[in-house]
Amino acid sequence: MGAIEVDRIMLHRMVTLEVDGLKISGRLYLPGEGDQTPYPAVCVCHGIPAQKPDPNDRGYPLLAERICREGLAVLIFNFRGTGASDGNLDILGWTRDLKAVIDYLSALPEVDRSHLSLLGFSGGAAVSVYVAAQDKRVSSIVTCACPAEFTFLTEVDEPQSVINHFRDIGAIRDKDFPSSVADWLDGFKLVSPIKHVAEIAPRPLLLVHGSKDELVDVSHAHQLYAGAGEPKQIIVIDGAGHRLRQNDKAMAIVIDWLKSQLL
Repeated sequence: MGAIEVDRIMLHRMVTLEVDGLKISGRLYLPGEGDQTPYPAVCVCHGIPAQKPDPNDRGYPLLAERICREGLAVLIFNFRGTGASDGNLDILGWTRDLKAVIDYLSALPEVDRSHLSLLGFSGGAAVSVYVAAQDKRVSSIVTCACPAEFTFLTEVDEPQSVINHFRDIGAIRDKDFPSSVADWLDGFKLVSPIKHVAEIAPRPLLLVHGSKDELVDVSHAHQLYAGAGEPKQIIVIDGAGHRLRQNDKAMAIVIDWLKSQLL
């Protein structure tokens, strides 16, 4: 853990975890109401990068601040192979990163471990479903633009082209990674949310998707909804694309739902 920064509304704490010998970097946001602890917590899980990172994109920090102002502790972090974290993009590695983050949050005295929600976007939503299905410490889950399965990665004609793409954008950094392209792609098949979403019940699940998602068709959300147990809810945002965190209507719905489950 690093230094704590204080403003009138919330506390910021830099977080560094070690997973598989890799440094996983994150940031914890706590409401500036010390006498109100422990706080319900939300862990935000970003998606698989589609392009080189934009250093001016403060999307997830701004979302974390917005949620924190509602009285919730929020942790954002970079999965391996992204941002300031070490390593290479590896979806099974991402599941271990998230489990370590849940371990960290659950051990914090400022966090109410009985109220811990995951908010995942795209590939991060898929990882959230996979981990929550196994980890009962997760009390509720929101998925945004979640694929039911990763066929757009696993059923390509030239698998090496997928590796080359992620190498080009800096998500695969080591020349000898992965040692087996087939095994790396099999990880995506294993994590496919359609195989695990039924195990979320009886914990609440909210599926949010844009009607005009250009990367993950809205049919994926309906597949997941059909496969999930109760309680479950699906909300399709009319006209919205894939990057739902940039859609004010979608995020307002998500935050209201999180408050209804956690506060």
